[in-house]
Amino acid sequence: MLPMQFRPIVLFLVSCLFWLTSWVVTPAANALTPVKLYDLSYEACSADIAKGNVGSGDLRPVNCFIVKGKAKNTSGKNVVDADVFGRIYDANGDNVFENRGRVGTILEVPPGVSDFEIRISVPANQPTPLVLKQFKASGFAQKVRPFYYDD
Repeated sequence: MLPMQFRPIVLFLVSCLFWLTSWVVTPAANALTPVKLYDLSYEACSADIAKGNVGSGDLRPVNCFIVKGKAKNTSGKNVVDADVFGRIYDANGDNVFENRGRVGTILEVPPGVSDFEIRISVPANQPTPLVLKQFKASGFAQKVRPFYYDD
């Protein structure tokens, strides 16, 4: 048995050992990684991409556009499934995606600067030119897989 005066020292050393060990065995975090988006522009979809285009849950006519730009990933790792958020306004200043900020997904953003494209559908009654504002993206360092349980 240890004398009573050494117990606090041993407790402190064991605590320090656990603390240092936690740095080594901590699993990688799957936190969201921000991606900067800039040099944004858009163009009408080609006829083969726009064919059969409908809005969500609606059969009213829509116009198809491709939003293009640059994505800057400063994390040093691939970012996957990056959700793109932004505001898109028509020529009258009306919000194209009312009550919705997410406009699409970039499947993979490699480290550094890369080009991206997102297809969007805008109701045909909203006049152009469109105005693209406050675009940003965030994704994960690896695929996030759902848990499946065996029965």
